[in-house]
Amino acid sequence: MTGPGRYTCQEAFARIADYLDRELNADEMRMVREHLETCAVCAREFHYESSVLQEIRKKLDHIDLPADLLAKIAASLEKERS
Repeated sequence: MTGPGRYTCQEAFARIADYLDRELNADEMRMVREHLETCAVCAREFHYESSVLQEIRKKLDHIDLPADLLAKIAASLEKERS
């Protein structure tokens, strides 16, 4: 599974969350995708993580948030930076 330009299972697994969130650079995305295409164990874990994330996102879409929540978060972040 390993070789030049390839991730080990441990390396791919460590990047699954960022891969799902598309927070990796193009080369890292490619390397994780290639690993998932060749490793059934990691592919199963990826599909599990992906399905959990999708279910969480569905549930979050149904939660009503207070209208001023973003303003409160921004104010808290600004306070912490000061």
